Amino acid sequence: MPSNITVRLPTLEDLETYALEQWECFLLQLISPSHVDKTLNISSSLMKVFQRRLLSQRDREAPKLTESGFQFLLMDTNAQLWYIIREYITNSEERGVDAGDLISFMLELSFHVIGEAYNINTLTEFQRNIIKDLADLGLVKLQQGRKESWFIPTKLATNLSVSMTESSSRKEGFVVVETNFRVYAYSTSKLHCEILRLFSRVEYQLPNLIVGAITKESLYNAFDNGITADQIVSFLRQNAHPRVAQRVPAVPENVTDQIRLWESDLNRVEMTEAYYYDEFPSRDVFEGACDCAREWSGLLWEDSKKMHLVVKSEVHTYVRDFLRRQK
Repeated sequence: MPSNITVRLPTLEDLETYALEQWECFLLQLISPSHVDKTLNISSSLMKVFQRRLLSQRDREAPKLTESGFQFLLMDTNAQLWYIIREYITNSEERGVDAGDLISFMLELSFHVIGEAYNINTLTEFQRNIIKDLADLGLVKLQQGRKESWFIPTKLATNLSVSMTESSSRKEGFVVVETNFRVYAYSTSKLHCEILRLFSRVEYQLPNLIVGAITKESLYNAFDNGITADQIVSFLRQNAHPRVAQRVPAVPENVTDQIRLWESDLNRVEMTEAYYYDEFPSRDVFEGACDCAREWSGLLWEDSKKMHLVVKSEVHTYVRDFLRRQK
């Protein structure tokens, strides 16, 4: 679009702020609609597509995050974007949209110039509908002039043609973790607060500061929801505040080690379905049952003095048949 028509375009800084605000608003509406200040224009049917693997809901209960949903929130922005775009493309046929045309248009959009204005009237009706959805996600910004209207690609849109490892869409860090397990998040974002609640105990929130603590109970709750220690540590490192990001390590070692130790505590015991045998008629029958279980790699435990035996459930049939033949 000619500059004399568009006149005042947003600066690159304003455009990036707009994109991240839209993206955070979308994510908050995706996982916790009650905390959203402004509602996006995304249709309920499309929102359900995005929530399909992230939320689960039982009858008369509020939706809850799934294991994939918890892990999704700890991803960086570009990984989240690719997840949503993949769902958007995968379910395009349900909306009567050709997936090939959609992918072609998304790739074309990714090679547009950030901050430049492009005439909406040059798009087909199909592409105009896509642009409206992408504007709600923060990939483009829509503007209206007296006669013409145009869209402006943001950094999120151009990252569609960049690999996740090369992406520079990651926001400036905001988290400081101290050696006493205290967490300080310098942010005004409600989404950041909700993310921190996934693995820490949020104690109070000021206008631009969230204060919490990483506790054994908060981490056990995170582990129960499918979040791993490595994901939590990775999130804290990727979002470290600039004042601590240059340190080595950015997150205190005693904190990262303890997070992993608490996770390993839950993995010390492995549950295996099994069958317990006792009251064998003779030692020969007991030893024969043990040999049968060993042959099928199903012997879990034996007490030769008391003639007690525990075998895996999948081997129970073979041991049972062996004992029947001894009668």
